[in-house]
Amino acid sequence: MSQFLSEQMAKLQAAPWKSTIKGIRRGIERETLRIKPDGRLSQSDHPYALGSALTHPLITTDFSESLLEFITPAQSDIETTIAQLTDIHRFSMRQLGDERLGSGSMPCFIEHQDEIRLAYYGTSNVGRMKTLYRKGLKNRYGSMMQAISGVHFNFSLPEEFWLGYQQSLGNTEPLQDFISAQYLGLIRNYKRYVWLIVYLFGASPAMCKSFLQGRQSKYPFQNLGKGSLYLPYATSLRMSDLGYTNSAQSALNVSYNNLPDYIKGLQQAISTPSAEYQSIGVKVDGEYQQLNANILQIENEFYSTIRPKRTTQSGERPTCALAKRGVEYIEVRALDVNPFTAVGITAEQMRFLDLFLLYCLLEQSPLMSADEQNLVDNNLRKVVTDGRRINLELLDGAHPRLMQDWAEEIFAALMPLAHCFDEVHGGDSYQAVLKQFYLGLLDPAQTFSGKVLNQLIAAQQDNSSVSLNLSESYRQQLLKGDYQFYSEAEFLQMTKTSLSEQRAIEQKDTISFDDYLKQYFIEDPAQLCEAEKAKS
Repeated sequence: MSQFLSEQMAKLQAAPWKSTIKGIRRGIERETLRIKPDGRLSQSDHPYALGSALTHPLITTDFSESLLEFITPAQSDIETTIAQLTDIHRFSMRQLGDERLGSGSMPCFIEHQDEIRLAYYGTSNVGRMKTLYRKGLKNRYGSMMQAISGVHFNFSLPEEFWLGYQQSLGNTEPLQDFISAQYLGLIRNYKRYVWLIVYLFGASPAMCKSFLQGRQSKYPFQNLGKGSLYLPYATSLRMSDLGYTNSAQSALNVSYNNLPDYIKGLQQAISTPSAEYQSIGVKVDGEYQQLNANILQIENEFYSTIRPKRTTQSGERPTCALAKRGVEYIEVRALDVNPFTAVGITAEQMRFLDLFLLYCLLEQSPLMSADEQNLVDNNLRKVVTDGRRINLELLDGAHPRLMQDWAEEIFAALMPLAHCFDEVHGGDSYQAVLKQFYLGLLDPAQTFSGKVLNQLIAAQQDNSSVSLNLSESYRQQLLKGDYQFYSEAEFLQMTKTSLSEQRAIEQKDTISFDDYLKQYFIEDPAQLCEAEKAKS
């Protein structure tokens, strides 16, 4: 443990505001495919009984019409969040007839990407724009990687924590500027150490052969069952360049050193034309192919393992929200769906993430050069494809070190934090979580990916068969259980309200879709954000 971190932990332990960590707020966004009993993607519309994907507060779709996304509101109690997430799954499952929900990150067999229907959000301009954005993604990257599911973990510390922490550091800048800078420091450290999250929680060491579809692969895949490929030491193929990443964006070098630089980097990407995407065309023979031909169509196209976030107002761009009001929370995006639970993530994982993210905040976080960004990205790639290999080496700056030794060091630093969390919350659940996941360091077979692969190899079954069996098991489990937080009546009311809100949005449109897009993109985003920031 560094001297700096030791001092910060000692301050936290003695601080009268230590109890404010009980106010940490968390939210989950879980993606899952609707699949038929045979494992194929559902080709049906988003179920009417689930309400409007455009306006429902808890249930929407991601890239495709079959890719559901379940969203929990920010809560400070982990068990409440799990109860909410379980209820959303339970209600949805009861509306799906004989369809199942995918149990893991990697989908079953997909014969052709045209099986993956683009998500539809109605006839309003904002709804049409959301669908067109997805069409642009399909034309740029193909739809196969967009069928992959993940879990996003939203995390924020309460204002009372920030007030105490700022005072302890003797910092006198405006509070929101301090908060934004600290979140960016957390993000830099997260990128340095995210390989540990992927090592422990990566759960996609195998995938269906259909994902290659004639593409050449540089990886020494081995065959499994009727139609699966795997890498013996892989942790998360979802996070590899075969999965939900975009290697073309690696040249962007968006900086996380401060908020203005981060915003500037994204705004430059959404304003700069791309020769490759210009060849696709924007409107061809009267039909839109993408929102624009820039490096990024909009900010959401930027793929990253973590994002600084601010809740946006209606029609507001994410970068403008950050420029005006600073960072509100962070979104952790490196989590595979946990296939060992019906809802894709456990309370134990959430507690570990609490510890890990607070560690990233309290540890010293030097500015990150483009060279260091490349280095930490390379470390992550090694763990993604080779993480369970004994004596795997990563680079700590210019120095190679065993991943195992480095992980042991981080776990040792997390233990005092676990004591602190348990003092505040009561009990020993945070210390228990460290002990539980520490087993994955002692034995790589105890990691999520190790358990998945051992199960596949022992049964000599392909990934799709095991996933489908789990999906059916979770279907039965969800259909039989009772609601824990919401009620059936509340869900039915949310469905009704969301459909009504979508109709209202559609009726309010007064301009054509062409004009709507022109208005949205007419101004330079950097100038627009500066103007809006000045107004506020």
